[in-house]
Amino acid sequence: MYNIGIDLGGTNIKVGIVNENYEIISRASVKTNLPRPAEGIVDGICEAVNIALSEAKINIDDVSSVGIGTPGAANRSTGTVLYSNNLGFDNVPLGKMLRERLKKNIYVENDANAAAFGEYLAGGGKDYENVVVITLGTGVGGGIIIGGKIYTGFNFCGAELGHTVIEYGGRPCTCGRNGCFEAYSSATALITATKKAMEADNSSKLWEIAGSLENVDGKTAFDGMRAGDETAKSVVKEYICYLGCGLTNIVNIFQPQVLLIGGGVCKEGDNLTVPLKEIIEKEAYCIDGNDSTKLDICKLGNDAGIIGAAFLDKLAD
Repeated sequence: MYNIGIDLGGTNIKVGIVNENYEIISRASVKTNLPRPAEGIVDGICEAVNIALSEAKINIDDVSSVGIGTPGAANRSTGTVLYSNNLGFDNVPLGKMLRERLKKNIYVENDANAAAFGEYLAGGGKDYENVVVITLGTGVGGGIIIGGKIYTGFNFCGAELGHTVIEYGGRPCTCGRNGCFEAYSSATALITATKKAMEADNSSKLWEIAGSLENVDGKTAFDGMRAGDETAKSVVKEYICYLGCGLTNIVNIFQPQVLLIGGGVCKEGDNLTVPLKEIIEKEAYCIDGNDSTKLDICKLGNDAGIIGAAFLDKLAD
C-alpha cells in the first residue's frame, strides 16, 4: 500500500505518492490559482492526485490514506481548516470535502507541522523523539515534535515560533507585533537588511555582486562576506546574532534532542551553522554539555511536507 502526501501552497499544489520506506515514487504539481473558492482548490487537489496516481501506475485502491499540509490553523481531529489567510479559508471542512471526492481517510495538518513530521520520520530528526524544526523563508515557520507527536496546543495554533519577540518594541512584523523573531531572521528580513546596507554604502561590493537592489536575495550578503566586503560582513554578523538569539530561546524552552533549520539560507552550511552553534553553546541553559541540543540542517528540503503529510495517519487516535 501507498500513502498520498499533499503540500497545499499559495502558488502550487504538490502531490506525492509515498511508499512505506518514505520514498516518493511519483509526484505532480498544479497551480493553486488563487483567489478561488475552496471547491475550486479541491478540484485542483484531485487533479494533481490523479496525475500522480497515473504516473505511479496505481489507482486509489492501492492507497492507504491521504494527508494534506495546509497554511494556517487546522483542526486535525475534524479535518477543518480553521483559518488560512493565504488561501482565504475560514472554517473550511477540507477533510470532509476531499473524503467525499477521493473516498479515503483524509488527514489535515498545518504545513509547517507536516514538514517537521516528515523530518522526524525520514530526515534530520529520524533518530530522535523530540525535535523542533525552524524554516527560514518568507517568514519563520516552526514545527514541534514531542515524544513522536506533533504539538499544536489546545487550539491548534501552537508552534508559531516566528512570532515570539526577540527585541521588545523592535521591527514591525506582519502579525501586528513588533520585534518578532520572524522580523529579524527570515530570508525576507535578511534581504531587507542587505538592501538597507547597500543604500547606506554606495562603495560596497554588494552593488557589484547584486547589480541592483531588485536582484538582492538571501545569498547576496554571504557572497559579499566571502568577497571581503565589510558592509556585507556586518549584515551577516547581525543576521546570525539575531538568529542565534531566537534559536537559543527555542532550546531553552523545549530542550529538544535536535533543532533543525531549513530554507535556502541553510545552503550556506558551515558559514551559518558554526557561528550559530557557538552562540547556542554559550547562551543556552544547559547543565551537561554532553547532553545538550544538537543543531543541524533539515535533510528533506521541499519533500518534507509531502512525506510528513503522507503519514499523518500515524498520529490518528
